[in-house]
Amino acid sequence: MLFFFNETEHLFKNQHPFKNAPSKYCHLLVLKGIALTGERAGIGNSVSGQTTFYNLHSLSFNLYTQYICVISFQLAYRLYYICLSNRIKPCDFDYLKIIGKGSFGKVLLARHKETEQYYAVKVLQKKIILKKKEQKHIMAERSVLMKNIKHPFLVGLHYSFQTTDKLYFVLDYVNGGELFYHLQRERVFLEPRARFYAAEIASALGYLHSLHIVYRDLKPENILLDSQGHIVLTDFGLCKEGLEPNGTTTTFCGTPEYLAPEVLQKQAYDRTVDWWCLGSVLYEMLYGLPPFYSRNTAEMYNNILHKSLVLKPNVSNAGRELLEGLLQKDRTKRLGVKDDFLELKYHTFFSPINWDDLMARKISPPFVPSVTGPTDLRHFDPEFTHLPVSTSLFNTDNLHVTSSVREAAGAFPGFSYGPPADLAFQ
Repeated sequence: MLFFFNETEHLFKNQHPFKNAPSKYCHLLVLKGIALTGERAGIGNSVSGQTTFYNLHSLSFNLYTQYICVISFQLAYRLYYICLSNRIKPCDFDYLKIIGKGSFGKVLLARHKETEQYYAVKVLQKKIILKKKEQKHIMAERSVLMKNIKHPFLVGLHYSFQTTDKLYFVLDYVNGGELFYHLQRERVFLEPRARFYAAEIASALGYLHSLHIVYRDLKPENILLDSQGHIVLTDFGLCKEGLEPNGTTTTFCGTPEYLAPEVLQKQAYDRTVDWWCLGSVLYEMLYGLPPFYSRNTAEMYNNILHKSLVLKPNVSNAGRELLEGLLQKDRTKRLGVKDDFLELKYHTFFSPINWDDLMARKISPPFVPSVTGPTDLRHFDPEFTHLPVSTSLFNTDNLHVTSSVREAAGAFPGFSYGPPADLAFQ
């Protein structure tokens, strides 16, 4: 018999149907409200007929009951084969266009073959990640994405899965364009529009901070607009998890134009680095360039460290005051150092914002991107959308297994994620 005990452990007793099953196939197991996702070192491990306890906290799982479920071997066998047939795979999607590229792979517009829903699928090459020793950042990104599902201004994760050589994130598809794209076209935004975007960004950062997550890479390229004109924050690869309100970290990371002085000086820094970055982005929206920008990186770093902030009078007094608070070089005096997001929320600059309406997406965006439908790619860079879509993204049958491929295959345990069956692909 197979028993599921409350939240803490389950017991395989005697021989069981998963004994010789490749655990990577046991992607989704649903039992009367219990949804488990497991990979190698998860529910498919061989126990060789011995009584073995498994701690569920070592698995990636969603648990929706508190009671014991008892199922027979026959039902367990049946569920195992359901796992085999229902596992999400690359070939479940039609890959239509490349819409972005990064250090480790590509982002594609994809359509699920059964539901015809559109998603952004981020496909990453394991070999490149391992070569650059970036496994922790990828797993951190997955972890943060798992926590974003209910926030209106953070991109949502629907599925994550892997093949021998690739990792896949199935994300919300957002086609209103990057904030960077719109800034390039319009150069500056009027203050009400910049305030609206800054408010939605601040609420997203405040939410991450409440989960002890520091974003660390806020820039216009990571800020998307959806088809209605709302902000969607994406790309969580540089996030730092587990940072308490008074905690600090020292990793040097970010994007040159938006680095805070304490990061440049390789000093300990805290969550106020995100408020510095928000100040830099807000400044760029209002003035057209980041506050200390120079084409010469060394000169720009020197400006960030030593140059005084210049605020021209075409911005309101409240706007200039907010920028001075956010772009304070001494992090111990920076706006947000005491009460984090609340200090921004109650700042005079944001007094026109009804925050409850903002979170409910009831405020009409000041700009709505011109989009006719999900396949309208006019706000994506043609440099990407004109690239051919490689069949290797979804065809793994002809993969040549080398030692590096074997190493990559098992390097990301616990990566796969799927929602409960009744929520899948909604």
